[in-house]
Amino acid sequence: MGSTVETLEFQAETRQLLRLVIHSIYSNKDIFLRELISNSSDALDKLRLESLIDSGLDADISDLHILLEVDADARTLTVRDNGIGMTRDDIVELIGTIAKSGTAGLLEKIKETKDAAAAQNLIGQFGVGFYSAFMVADRVTLRTRRAGTDTGTQWESDGEGTYEISEVDGLPAGTSVTLHLKPTDSEDGLADYLAGAKIRQIVKQYSDFIRWPIRMAAERTDADGATTRTVDTLNSMKALWARPRSEVTEAEYQEFYQQISHDWLPPAETVHMRAEGTFEYEALLFIPSQAPFDLFSRDAKRGVQLYVKRVFIMDDCEALMPDYLRFVKGVVDAHDLSLNISREILQQDRQIRGVRRRLVKKVLAAFKGVQADDAERYAKLWTQFGRVLKEGLIEDTDNTEALLELVSAPSTYDPERPTGLREYVGRMKDGQDAIYYLTGEDRAMVENSPHMEAFAAKGFEVLILTDPVDEVWVDRVPAFDGHRLQSIAKGQVDLDEPEDGDQDAGGEKARREQEFTALLPWLATTLSEQVKQVRLSSRLTTSAACIVGDAHDMTPTLEKMYRAMGQSMPPVQRILELNPTHPLITALRSAHEANADDPGLAEIAELVYGSALLAEGGDLPDPARFTRLLTERLTRTL
Repeated sequence: MGSTVETLEFQAETRQLLRLVIHSIYSNKDIFLRELISNSSDALDKLRLESLIDSGLDADISDLHILLEVDADARTLTVRDNGIGMTRDDIVELIGTIAKSGTAGLLEKIKETKDAAAAQNLIGQFGVGFYSAFMVADRVTLRTRRAGTDTGTQWESDGEGTYEISEVDGLPAGTSVTLHLKPTDSEDGLADYLAGAKIRQIVKQYSDFIRWPIRMAAERTDADGATTRTVDTLNSMKALWARPRSEVTEAEYQEFYQQISHDWLPPAETVHMRAEGTFEYEALLFIPSQAPFDLFSRDAKRGVQLYVKRVFIMDDCEALMPDYLRFVKGVVDAHDLSLNISREILQQDRQIRGVRRRLVKKVLAAFKGVQADDAERYAKLWTQFGRVLKEGLIEDTDNTEALLELVSAPSTYDPERPTGLREYVGRMKDGQDAIYYLTGEDRAMVENSPHMEAFAAKGFEVLILTDPVDEVWVDRVPAFDGHRLQSIAKGQVDLDEPEDGDQDAGGEKARREQEFTALLPWLATTLSEQVKQVRLSSRLTTSAACIVGDAHDMTPTLEKMYRAMGQSMPPVQRILELNPTHPLITALRSAHEANADDPGLAEIAELVYGSALLAEGGDLPDPARFTRLLTERLTRTL
C-alpha cells in the first residue's frame, strides 16, 4: 500500500440510491455482469480515443480486452479491463457521491411514490450501473490506475454506508472490480455466478456484440485425463449492423436473422440503415417470408431488440415499432440513449419517437420496393402481412398515403389477380370520381350481392374487401389520389345519368318516381320497425330489392363485430331500395293500387325485405315467421 487507508461515508443520497438498487430496481440480478462489462467497454473506448488525441499518452492499446476471473475458493468474480482507468478523484466523484443538482429532492419523491414504474422513471438520470454489483456481492473491491499516471487507487465497500479508499503501487493501467459473492439462493434470484456455464450464458445474452473481446480461463480434460488451461473469448463481437452493407454477405444476414427470430426460412427483405447527426443509431431489420403463427395473438411478444453501444438492453422494445409492424424482427443499436437506472425503461421519448418514425418509413419503403420490382413476390408478402398492414390505416395517420400505395385487393376487373389502388385509378372510367368497393365475408358473397348488379352491367370496377379490418379502415381513409372511397352499399349511387343524345333518360326516371308515389310511403310505414326509408334503386338489374345504408351508417358486419366484442350497439335502421322494373315490384305496385287495404300486401312487403336481407348475408330478425309466410305464399300458387 502506498498510503493510509481512508474511511469515508457515502453521500446521504447515494446511500438511499444503493438501497433502491440492491432491493427494488433491477428485476433480474444477472444484469450486474452486463453493467460491469459495459463500464469496461466504455473504458476501453475512452482509452483508444484518448490515445488518438494524445500521441504522448503512455498506454498500450495493442490488445484491449475484458477479462473475467473466477476464484471458487475465495468466492470472488473479477471483471478486469486494460482501459483508461480512474484517478482517486474520479472514483470519489463517480462512485462515492452523486454530484447532480436536485438529487435529494428526487430521491425524496422516490421514497414517497408507491408506483415502482414511477420510481424507475425518477431515478433514470443516474448512470450508476456499478451499484448493481451489490445485489450479488457482500463486498466489492475496485482497483484502478488511470493511463498516463503512476499511482493506483483501491476502493472497497460493503455497500452499507461507508467505503475505504487508498493509494496502491504497481497496478497496471485499467480497472478491476472484484465481487465477493453472496451464497447462491434460488429463491432470491441469486444464481451460481462462479459457474462457467452461467457466466457464458449471461455474456452471450447481454454482451455478445461488445466490440472488445471478453475472455475467461477454462480448464479442459482430454481423453487421456490430462488437463489443459486455455483462455476463451466468450463473445462473438460480430455486430453485423455496425458493418457497411457492402461488407455483409446474404449468408451472414440469413444466419443472424435465424438467430434472433428462430425462423428457419430466409427473410423476405432486409433493411440495413445508419442514422447520423444529433442522435446516432444503427438498425438491422428483417421482414419475414411467412407470418408467425401468433401474429394475431393478444399475448404475442412484439418489437425489436434494443442495444446501446452494442450492449443488449431489451428483447421486445415495443416503443420502436408500431403494433401493425409487429412481425418485423431485428436490432436497433443507439450510440447515446438515456435509459433508466436498470436500462429497462426509455427516458428520451422525443428521440425514441424520431427513431420509430424513420424505422417505419424504411420498412414501408422496403415493401414498396418489392411491389415495384416483383409483383408475384409482393402478392405472396401481401397474403402474409396484408391484414396487419391495413391496421396501420387505422392507427398511423402519418403514413396513410404510403400504406394506401401498398394496399392490394381483389376486384371485379380480374378474378385471379388482385389490384393496387394506383392501378384501379388508372383504369377508372371517364367522369368516375370515386373508388368503388364492397365489403363482405367472402368473394362469392360480394360478387353475388344485389348491390353489384348495375356496376357489373355498366362495367364499373369494384374492389372486393373481405378482411374484417376492411370494415374499419375504409371509413377512416377519406380518399386516395384525390378520389374518395365509396361503398356501393351506402348512400345514393346513381349510374343512370343521361348521356349525350339520350334525352329520354331523365324523363323516364321522373315517370317511374311518379308511378311509385303511393307504394313507397306505404312500404315505409309498413316496414317502419325495420327500415327508415324506401326508395327506388339504380343499383339493381335482376334482383327485386336490396338494403343499403346512409353514407355514414355502420355496416351490419361492423355492427356484428362490435357486439361480438361485448359492446352494446343500438340497432341501425337502413334503407330498402326497390328495382322498379322487376316483375315482383311492379306486381306489388299494381296490387297496392287495386286494393291498398289487402292484409296480404303487408306479408309480401315482409318477404321482400327478408329476401333482400338474406341476399346480402344478413340475419333475419324472425326466421320462423319468414319461413311460415314464404311457405303459405308458395302453397297458394300451386
